[in-house]
Amino acid sequence: MRIDILTLFPEMFDSLNYSILKRAQENKLFEINVTNIRDFSKDIHKKCDDYPYGGGAGMVMMVQPIVDAYKSVKTPNSKVIFTSPRGKVFNQNLAKQFSKEEHLIILCGHYEGVDERALEILGAEEISIGDYVLTGGELPAMVMIDSIVRNIEGVINSDSLNEESFSNGLLEYPQYTRPEIFEGKKVPDVLLSGHHKNIELWREEQSKIITKNNRPDLLK
Repeated sequence: MRIDILTLFPEMFDSLNYSILKRAQENKLFEINVTNIRDFSKDIHKKCDDYPYGGGAGMVMMVQPIVDAYKSVKTPNSKVIFTSPRGKVFNQNLAKQFSKEEHLIILCGHYEGVDERALEILGAEEISIGDYVLTGGELPAMVMIDSIVRNIEGVINSDSLNEESFSNGLLEYPQYTRPEIFEGKKVPDVLLSGHHKNIELWREEQSKIITKNNRPDLLK
């Protein structure tokens, strides 16, 4: 899988070169490239934003640098995502769906947004990570990339993926490790019993309780 990021702030994506994502890149499970939209500006000062037609607060990212940056990386199989608070809300199902794509291009918005014509030309699907507004699209892009990549075969152990939150419609059960007792708090006896069926039933019940308390909407 190849992921291309179109952004005004490429240095923000250095954080993707650590831990599991770093190993996945080293193992050639996916490739990530960051393109600076400013490199495609025709303005002498590399300006990429301007005042919105019709008035209003803030600035809008210009269509020309975005489209030219896109053309520099697009392939016949490119799927384009635009990080936007007005988009479809990102979830685990979308992460799995996007992980099957051959080539993802993620456009990071900034300021008051982007010229609508850029989205039309790119055929971008607008995706939001939640019902709130951020300064720019770089953080949502990183969140989505992390979630998408870990669903690529070989990046994470398949058993781990199958037991995570949302894998079966429920949130994940509590986890414990050594020591057995810490500041008077003891690991539940069932987890020390070695009885795999009882452990499985306990984990399922705990998942239901946590889901009911934290995300009852998932039980509907």
